[in-house]
Amino acid sequence: MDPRRKIKRLAVLAAIVRRAKARGQTVVLTNGCFDLLHAGHVSLLRRASRLGDLLVVALNGDRSVRGLKGRGRPLVPAPQRAQVLAALESVDYVTIFSGRTPRRVVERLRPNVLVKGADWTADRIIGREVVERAGGRVVRVPVVKGVSTTGLLERIRRSGPGGRGRRQ
Repeated sequence: MDPRRKIKRLAVLAAIVRRAKARGQTVVLTNGCFDLLHAGHVSLLRRASRLGDLLVVALNGDRSVRGLKGRGRPLVPAPQRAQVLAALESVDYVTIFSGRTPRRVVERLRPNVLVKGADWTADRIIGREVVERAGGRVVRVPVVKGVSTTGLLERIRRSGPGGRGRRQ
């Protein structure tokens, strides 16, 4: 299947999720910027997919990433980030949201399980109360130590304009 078929507008995805839940399937939702996909992201997505039958990734749109990460981000435009995520076997659907937070996505989809990395404290997880009020649960999965987009960008910047891998 063409991975682009996994990328859905929120309204379409809401109907898919409703049907899945009606069939008794467990819907898992995670969200993030996923700019420069790395091993930490892949680990989080694999773990999240094991928690249910259907994994949905809510992807921050470009304006949202810029607001969170600053000028010069994202490095990869949202449609391309969505396509890379959709190509992963562990991901069933991807939706791009434009707000600063995924609250609207969480409220609309009401997943059975909401997943974030353990670097997020429970009180900072957007939509936690929505999921828990609906009888769902929030799961914080371990992060891969030493792997982050910010860290990768720092290493690239330190390597200098020639990209010779020079370290400071």
